[in-house]
Amino acid sequence: MTHEQTAVASAGAQPWRPTRTVAVILAGGTGTRLGLGIPKQLLKVAGKPIIEHTLAVFEAAPEIDEIIVLMAAGHVPDVEQIVQQAGFGKVSAVVEGGQTRNATTRLALEMIGPDDCNILFHDAVRPLTSGRIIRECVNALWTYSAVDVAIPSADTIIQVDEDDCITDIPVRSRLRRGQTPQAFRSGTIRAAYQEAAGDPDFAATDDCGVVLRYLPGTPIKVIDGTDENIKVTHPLDVHLADKLFQLAAAKAPRLADHRDYIEELTGRTIVVFGGSHGIGQELTALARRYGARVFPVSRSSTGTHVERAEDVEAALQTAFAATGRIDHVVVTAGLLEKGMLADMDAGTVDQLLQVNFVGPVTVARAALPYLRRTQGQLLLYTSSSYTRGRARYALYSATKAALVNLTQALADEWAEADVRVNCVNPERTATPMRTRAFGPEPAHTLLTAAAVARASLDVLLSGLTGQVIDVRRADDEEAESMAVLPTQAGGERAERPADQSGAGRGPDQVEANHGAR
Repeated sequence: MTHEQTAVASAGAQPWRPTRTVAVILAGGTGTRLGLGIPKQLLKVAGKPIIEHTLAVFEAAPEIDEIIVLMAAGHVPDVEQIVQQAGFGKVSAVVEGGQTRNATTRLALEMIGPDDCNILFHDAVRPLTSGRIIRECVNALWTYSAVDVAIPSADTIIQVDEDDCITDIPVRSRLRRGQTPQAFRSGTIRAAYQEAAGDPDFAATDDCGVVLRYLPGTPIKVIDGTDENIKVTHPLDVHLADKLFQLAAAKAPRLADHRDYIEELTGRTIVVFGGSHGIGQELTALARRYGARVFPVSRSSTGTHVERAEDVEAALQTAFAATGRIDHVVVTAGLLEKGMLADMDAGTVDQLLQVNFVGPVTVARAALPYLRRTQGQLLLYTSSSYTRGRARYALYSATKAALVNLTQALADEWAEADVRVNCVNPERTATPMRTRAFGPEPAHTLLTAAAVARASLDVLLSGLTGQVIDVRRADDEEAESMAVLPTQAGGERAERPADQSGAGRGPDQVEANHGAR
C-alpha cells in the first residue's frame, strides 16, 4: 500500500487494515444513446479511446494497487489491446461484465475475493476524473466504510408526477449531483449486496444507493467532485469531453536534481528548428549543459527554412550523420505579423501560413523515420490564443490552434511506433518575436524564455503524448531556483546567461522564436 493511515476507526472498533486498493472500471455500456456501432468507452476523444484516458488516471494514482475492467460483451480483446499498448501494469484482468449493473458488481466482488481491501467503482466513461478525487476517496476509507463523490447542483431540481406536473421542489442547497468513483471497504459493499439478494425487487444503478437502502445507518461520506468529471452519455458529451481535454493542460514531471538531467540527456540528440533566438536558443544551451548533442537550425543562422522539405531533411541528415540517432525534434520557429487580415498582402499571408503551419507539418513528416528508431518525441509550440482567435493576428491564432489538433492527431497516428508528440503552451513570453510585435513590456508581466526552455526539457523527458502543457510564471520561479547549471563535462558549473529575453541578439525577421501571446 502506498497511502498512509490518516485517521483511526471509531473507539472500540478494529482499525481498518486493507490489504490493497482495487479500482473496478465499469465499462459495460453499449453506446445506444450515442447511436454508435461500438461501445461508447471505445470512442476516441483527444486522440485516445475514452477508456484509455480513464485507465491512465487510475494507473498513475499511487493509491491504486490493482485495476479490474468489466467490459461490454464481445469487446474484451479491444481493451486488452489498449492495456498492452499503453503499458498499464496495474490492470490485472479484463473480463465481460454481467447482464445488469447488479450482476457486474457481484462479479467484481467475486474476482476480488474475501480479503479486506478498498474497492473503488468508477464509470469507464468518466475519463476526466482526477488524482485528487481518487486520493480523497481512498483516504476517507480510513474513517468511513462508504464514500461517494458529488458536486452541488447549479440548477433547481423539481419533482414531477406521471403527468409531468410539479409535486415538489427540494431545497437546492441540500442537493448534490452524484459522480464516480464510489469507494467502499470490501466488507461493507459485500454485506449490502448480500442483504439485497433477499429482495426480489432489487435493482440498482448506484452502489452507494445499495448501501443506503440495505445497510441503513451506515454513514456514507461525500467528497467534492469536479464539474469536469462528466459522464459521456449523449452526443453533446463527446464534444464537451474533447474540448475539456483540449483545455486541461498536462504538467510534465520535473526531475529531482541536475544529476538526473545529466543521466537522462547525456548521449541524446536533439534538433531544434528555430534554435537561434529566444526559447529555442535557451533550450539549446540548457540541453547542451546537461550532456545532450543539440543541433539548432534557423533561417538566420543556417539558412534553414522550416517550410522547405529539402532544408528540413538536410538538417536532420546532418544531425543523424554526426551522432547516429535523433531522439527529439523541437519546432520553436514561428512568425507573428500584426494587422487586419483584409489589409495583408498575399505574400505576408502565405508566409504566415508557411512558417507557422506548413513548417511544423513538414518537420513532422521528415522527422518520423528518425524518431521511430529511438522511440523519441516531436515537440511543437502553441499559444494561449489557440482557444480563442485574436483580432489583428488572426492567422497566428488560427495556426496555433491547428498545431494543437496536429499534436493530438499525430500522437494517435504515431502511437504504434511509440513516437510521442506534445505541444507546449507558454503564456506571454519575453522573446525577440514578441518585442518586435508589441514593443517593450514590463519584465515582471512576462514569462522568461529560460523557464519555457526548462519546462520543454521536462516534457521531452516525460512519457506524455498528445498533451498540451501549460507554462506559467510560477514555472519561471522554479527555473530561477535551478539557475546554476553544470557544464556538459560535469566539471565546473556555468551560470545561465543573464539576458533571457533575447534582447540585443537581433530578432530573426522571418523565423523568430515562439512566445507572443
